[in-house]
Amino acid sequence: MSVREPRSTILPPRPAVRLGRHVTLLLSLILVAAAIFAGAPATAGDEPTVAVLCGQLIDGENRKPQGRSAVLIAGDRIVGVGKPNIVPDGLATIDLGDATLLPGFIDLHTHPLIQGDAYQTLHVKLSSAYKALQGLRATQAGLDYGWTTIRIAGDADVYYAHLEVRRAIDEGMFVGPRITGAGHYISVTGGGGDINFAAPEQHLIADGLIADGPDEIRKAVRNEIKYGSDWIKLLVTGAFMSVGDNPGDVHFSPEELRAAVEEASRRSTPVMAHAHAAEGIKQAIRAGVRTIEHGTFVDDEGIRLMVEHDVYWIPTIYIGDYYIEKGSDTPELQKMVEMSRRTQEAFYARVTKGITAGVKIGLGSDFGGKDAFLNAREFGSLVRAGMTEMQAIQAGTKVAAEALGWEDRIGTIEAGKLADLVVIRGNPVTNHGDIRNVTIVFKNGVGWDSAKLIESVKGVVGIR
Repeated sequence: MSVREPRSTILPPRPAVRLGRHVTLLLSLILVAAAIFAGAPATAGDEPTVAVLCGQLIDGENRKPQGRSAVLIAGDRIVGVGKPNIVPDGLATIDLGDATLLPGFIDLHTHPLIQGDAYQTLHVKLSSAYKALQGLRATQAGLDYGWTTIRIAGDADVYYAHLEVRRAIDEGMFVGPRITGAGHYISVTGGGGDINFAAPEQHLIADGLIADGPDEIRKAVRNEIKYGSDWIKLLVTGAFMSVGDNPGDVHFSPEELRAAVEEASRRSTPVMAHAHAAEGIKQAIRAGVRTIEHGTFVDDEGIRLMVEHDVYWIPTIYIGDYYIEKGSDTPELQKMVEMSRRTQEAFYARVTKGITAGVKIGLGSDFGGKDAFLNAREFGSLVRAGMTEMQAIQAGTKVAAEALGWEDRIGTIEAGKLADLVVIRGNPVTNHGDIRNVTIVFKNGVGWDSAKLIESVKGVVGIR
């Protein structure tokens, strides 16, 4: 099921700041080259206005990397891919040397407004306006590390700050990734989206939408769509990271699930189901959800149902490893740490079963407001679970685009697709850790660099 049509607005590159004079000059050359083709939206039949040459191409479609290759771009679109001899004489060219070129990364499960571990109270302490500014900064940082498209799985805000960030990016006010997703997570009373640690005489506003029974569920879905959600997020079971509930419990009834999916389907809006408990996963699949988020305690029947119903699984594995290693002093995350220590190895084994069974697994980090460098660690966790390096890359590109229903425009490097490209140093097919060595990112045919890795551009990029 496709969701809201992404705009193909050509956005101006972000100016270089706080960089040395020579690095700034180099960056300016790169951006001048990018500006050559920053024009109206193009189609595959248009004449190219710039070529990008790379030492190795991972196009997201082929199982093996291609050698030295050329990508031809007109406006915001790729119009040709092949060997360097396809480049017309005299065409402006950006030569990346021996660098690897990949499709823009897609994170299917992010929370850019969650800037700290005490996420269940941040929305009470901070205004929606302030959180929008935080979210803009976080999404821009993610773009610097190659995340050209993100799906927000609900976020910790009373209103819809992250959807306003999406609007500002779509309208060209700011540079940022392509954003889709849900405004809130919809929860039952006492569920993972409720505040379960306050005294009964206190009336704190929950960070989720609280709805009980089919009628309230339908109203919540309608409100979400009214204010811009192009996905509906349901907390079908308890959560690891909230106080006072149990991720092994199923919270929504089958009737409530059916009501949510039916209501969303009337508006062509897909549903993502946060579900840890095996029974909750199966009920959500039978109700018709598009994706299962986390899926920690899935059983063999749940895996079989995902395959049969063509449901995508977004396991968000690495965040458990992160908190096992880091720990936390907050009540919310102490629960996460303790439960992850008990369940993480078995979770890896279940994801391995899903990979073997042929479940369509997409990449989701479950981060967003933390250091953007962390998100790409999910690629390595998928490899540890049994994917090949190329399968893991496709989970964050081709498969993720299919989960969004956007496979006609992003996810692979081929003619007709939007020119979302990531340049890295190294070879992520032989060393999955290299995928974090991002040097330049193109979104909609416009390129800029990662400020943290700008020095590496000196030895990688040539302009002619």
